[in-house]
Amino acid sequence: MTPHVTGAEEPRHGTAPGAWPFLGHLPYLAVRPLAFLDSLPDHGDVVRVRMGPRTVHVVSHPALVRRVLTDRGSFDRGGVLYDKVRAVLGNGLATCSNAEHRGQRRVLQPAFHHSLMERYAAVMAAETAVVTGGWRSGAVVDVTEEAFRLTTAVAVRTLFSAGVTARAAEELREALDVLLRGVYARVVAPALDRVPSPARRRYRRALARWRAGVAAIVAAYRATGVDHGDALSLLLAVRDERGRALSDAELGDQVATLVLAGAETTSSVVAWALRLLADHPEVAARLHGELDAVLGGRPVTGADLPRLPYTGDVVREVLRLYPPAWAVTRTAVRETELAGRSLPPGSLVICCLYLVHRRHDVFRDAARFDPGRWAAGEVPRDACVPFGLGATKCIGDVFGTVEATLALAAMASRWRMTPASPRPPRPVPRIVLSPGPQPMLLAERGAADH
Repeated sequence: MTPHVTGAEEPRHGTAPGAWPFLGHLPYLAVRPLAFLDSLPDHGDVVRVRMGPRTVHVVSHPALVRRVLTDRGSFDRGGVLYDKVRAVLGNGLATCSNAEHRGQRRVLQPAFHHSLMERYAAVMAAETAVVTGGWRSGAVVDVTEEAFRLTTAVAVRTLFSAGVTARAAEELREALDVLLRGVYARVVAPALDRVPSPARRRYRRALARWRAGVAAIVAAYRATGVDHGDALSLLLAVRDERGRALSDAELGDQVATLVLAGAETTSSVVAWALRLLADHPEVAARLHGELDAVLGGRPVTGADLPRLPYTGDVVREVLRLYPPAWAVTRTAVRETELAGRSLPPGSLVICCLYLVHRRHDVFRDAARFDPGRWAAGEVPRDACVPFGLGATKCIGDVFGTVEATLALAAMASRWRMTPASPRPPRPVPRIVLSPGPQPMLLAERGAADH
């Protein structure tokens, strides 16, 4: 039986120390975000942090996170984070307000119907074979970059399977990479948009390329009127309660949301998993044993997943330690209280899932990478929520988990990976929790390994 949360009885309030004049805690968030986050629980379950002139409330208590994410009458999506992300993704499912969310989710739900997962899994397996097909023993590859290439390719093929050239897909991937780095920087330091620089020019060029690329794909689909059986075809056929089709702008916003959900979040899980396996040979050995017994050296398919429980637990444990959506923000829309303290309207609250998942009063040996804790039933159901909670829980949770599990199984069944540098990963500040560049030495597992 899965236990419930048994965290601290009375949440503590506190203030993060070390704020710089004018800048607040921005230097820590910009340079060493995880180290700064790891320091916050020492000061409370709700900690006031200064981001320049703004004060935000960072929440790391499971019960309080549930309250913020499910109390839609008191908290809504808003604030600088959503403003900056909307500039890239538009007003899609990942960024829209509570009032629009239900209608938008209904529009997108058919693209994630369980009946489509077998088709999606086949695409995932095929694209993993393409990416790893160029790997050679003795070569060094950046597994973070390779994982992003893979998940972007999967997102593009499952979204729009026809009419997208390899070059167009690569241009979308390159633009998205620049944008995802730039969004986090603009959330932390909004003034970047007002300072002329090469980085600002790159960001604006990438945004223009992204919008033009998505618009061209939507226009091509609309012009042909052919049902390709993919997500974009489904969206083109959707009608709202008044019988109205989605406009080109609305389609573009939803496509951007799906590419982000299908690419950036899942790639970070795969990249972290490969690093954690390299650092924990005992976990890698058990994983290899399961993969060898089930697959026997053949490629993995979606049908194999029910027989790969430990592989699935590895992915779940990565999601616990390094949840892609590590900081979920909400804005108070009316005067409300949080753990007994009043918050005025407009207060920005950050639910830090990264900290929730690492609470020592909830998880045994909380910082340890231990996939075995899942089969042992040691994970409280309310304290591990990598895909969020309530009505706004990620619509692509099953899609992303299946993709990460298939990718990990395909890579680990054939390859051993050793970090090319003994230095630990230095996470790159993005809107998801990415491990940053990770060059690894490849060694193909021979017959003796199977």
